[in-house]
Amino acid sequence: MTKCSVCKRNKAFYVRVHSGEKLCRKCFLSSVENKIRVTIGKHRMFDINDRIAVAVSGGKDSVSLLHVLSKIEADFPQSTLQAITVDEGIKGYRDEAVKNAEENCSQLGVKHLTVSFKELFGYTLDEIVKKTCNEKMTPCSYCGVLRRRALNVAAKQVEAYKIATAHTLDDEIQTFLLNIVHGDPSRIARSNPVFSSKHSRLVPRVKPFCEITERESALYAFTIRIPFQEMPCPYAGEALRNDIRNTLNRLEEKHPSMKYTIYRSMEKVQHAFEATAEETILKECRECGEPTTTNLCRTCQILQKLA
Repeated sequence: MTKCSVCKRNKAFYVRVHSGEKLCRKCFLSSVENKIRVTIGKHRMFDINDRIAVAVSGGKDSVSLLHVLSKIEADFPQSTLQAITVDEGIKGYRDEAVKNAEENCSQLGVKHLTVSFKELFGYTLDEIVKKTCNEKMTPCSYCGVLRRRALNVAAKQVEAYKIATAHTLDDEIQTFLLNIVHGDPSRIARSNPVFSSKHSRLVPRVKPFCEITERESALYAFTIRIPFQEMPCPYAGEALRNDIRNTLNRLEEKHPSMKYTIYRSMEKVQHAFEATAEETILKECRECGEPTTTNLCRTCQILQKLA
């Protein structure tokens, strides 16, 4: 029997190939939770009396984040935790995810608010895809813009001071490479673990899972036996992000720790861009009044196009 290299007592069930650690279930869970605590402290993500809105989609990463933050928040009685879920309107997919989000919130005693594309924008994502089937933009491009707006709306409804999202290390390096592939490296400076704007209508966002791999996030959910949706989004396969994800996974398989190496390089590039980047000046959208860098925000551009 291979024993855990940390506690030296229990049977190991997981090996971190890049570090050589052999971990039992208890030590694995503790290592993930401790790393998240360190990340939160390192980037000063929360204040002692924060009102935190956790973006819970119902997938493995977001429900794991909810459980970890619920455990951490218990040590800070002055803070409050609220879950927010966006129902994009994807038939045969989103209903199960929303149900899983509700179950996890009920289990933890966390208040839960769900907002939908249909009620906020007048269209489900399925309807948007049908109307734009001949366009070059992928469903994920529309979804990303509208989902960010929906989360901000939901966070303001629950009067949250911060939005916590479950972006993993994999998500972060995928975004980093996407910005390079799309020829827009200036966006790298805005992809930090903490994004805050001086505009009062934009709720600051934090990413406590930014140094946790997608694999370990999934294993955490399996290990503590929490319900989450395993089926991937039916539209995800059309996105360039999916190709980059597959390429990175193959690289990691051949060269363990490759993802962490890219992430550390990304941090250095971000710091370099931050030092030279000019402050983004936000104005109010002429249609909805929400913050934007142009006269008409991306959400209103999409809605006008659909109309």
